[in-house]
Amino acid sequence: MKGKKEIKIELPSNLEPVFSNMIQITHKDDEFCLTFVHVMPNVNVGKVKAVVSITPQHAKRLLKALKENIERYEKIYGEIKLVEETKRHEGVEFA
Repeated sequence: MKGKKEIKIELPSNLEPVFSNMIQITHKDDEFCLTFVHVMPNVNVGKVKAVVSITPQHAKRLLKALKENIERYEKIYGEIKLVEETKRHEGVEFA
């Protein structure tokens, strides 16, 4: 079995982080599309901050990585409490 190859990841110096408090996930046979949105509080206005398309295989790997990281996070900081989404984004629809 071959060893894993190291990948050099370059981060552009002008790349700015974005904040997203909602993600819309859509899919078709060969890709998952994650649309990261920032919904402004109390005004029900959202602005798309990024759209990321990934393969179904990568989506499954992402799900596994998120599950593992959330478990590690909760062991350190305690359970993440969820706000009921229907109350949080009540009346929000994508146009």
